[in-house]
Amino acid sequence: MNDDETFVGIGRPPTNRRQVGVKLLWIGIWLAFMSAPVKDLIDGNHTPWAAGLGALGLLVFVGTYLVLVFRHTSKALDRRRVGAAITFLGALAALFSLTLGTPWLVLFVYVSVTVGATLPLRTAGWLIPVVTAVLVGLGLTGDHPREVITALVFPALLGGFAMTGVRQMIRTTIELREARATVAQLAANEERLRLARDLHDLLGHSLSLITLKSELAGRMLPDHPEQAALQVADIEQVSRQALVDVRSAVTGYRRPTLPGELAGARTALVAAGIVADIPTDAPAELPEKPEEVLAWALREAVTNVVRHSGARRCAVTLTPRQTLDGRVLELTVADDGRGGSGTKAGNGLTGISERLGTIGGTLATRATDSVSGKGFTLTLSVPLGSGLGSGE
Repeated sequence: MNDDETFVGIGRPPTNRRQVGVKLLWIGIWLAFMSAPVKDLIDGNHTPWAAGLGALGLLVFVGTYLVLVFRHTSKALDRRRVGAAITFLGALAALFSLTLGTPWLVLFVYVSVTVGATLPLRTAGWLIPVVTAVLVGLGLTGDHPREVITALVFPALLGGFAMTGVRQMIRTTIELREARATVAQLAANEERLRLARDLHDLLGHSLSLITLKSELAGRMLPDHPEQAALQVADIEQVSRQALVDVRSAVTGYRRPTLPGELAGARTALVAAGIVADIPTDAPAELPEKPEEVLAWALREAVTNVVRHSGARRCAVTLTPRQTLDGRVLELTVADDGRGGSGTKAGNGLTGISERLGTIGGTLATRATDSVSGKGFTLTLSVPLGSGLGSGE
């Protein structure tokens, strides 16, 4: 197994359980500071009823914190939900600090870290000091040791502002990847223009010669059929040579590549005003035929989303999986449109199915939201054999 499958790249969402585990481990390391409230509960400093509520509230707090940091550090999603979740964390931290005592003040450190990890730099810049000020204010109003308050102020400020730097680094990395994909697409477009110029120069002379000889043969036919036959033979020879030249020129150009189609899909969706959630990289060492089938399918699926779905958001995922029949790569294109996009005749699903059939792939469609029936999700699975991403 290669490093791409083992470790999560900066700003790259995890694609398998191992990568999810690695990311959770890095986030979970910082939960060590939760030992103070956990010890407070274990020591029996509170009534069973208060301890039970405290344990439940701590689990909710940790779960909300992990979801926020895990999902929203690299992506700017729904700011209202993020703000509501941070407000909820702050309220829990204040409630527990006022009712259960000094050990629970440490929760404000996690609120500060969450602010830095999820909110834009301008907002986090003033909200982190506000959270720290609330920590100090609650600490001073209660019967809390001053040294504990002082010890928590520095981690709250440092942790919050450090996470703003981490978030900015992740966002910059994502933007660089997207820019690289865009540059690759522009380079591909430039290469297509160059090919068009080459074909024009290559075929211009041949087609002109074929036209002249055709006119000459037409004039010779009534009175000089033998000479007309010679002209027709010349036309055949020139056209055959032109065909050979064209095939030679376009060799390698007709086969689409998955990275190029990912970049093209992002460009098409953004141009249509659709929020695009698309990976910037394709799996390395992808076999040629499965890559070609996935590239054609992605192009057709995104075209359907742009033309027919009326969607506001479209997400594309590439997920390697291990099945009983071997390694497969799943391509999923999901939108939140009217539903049923791509299901009508003439939309290309038949062509996608036929291409998948040549390599033993499968195609499945469903509503993105099974309850409302809205949206459309297309899932393709292509076999990869045993070699993708393995170091064996």
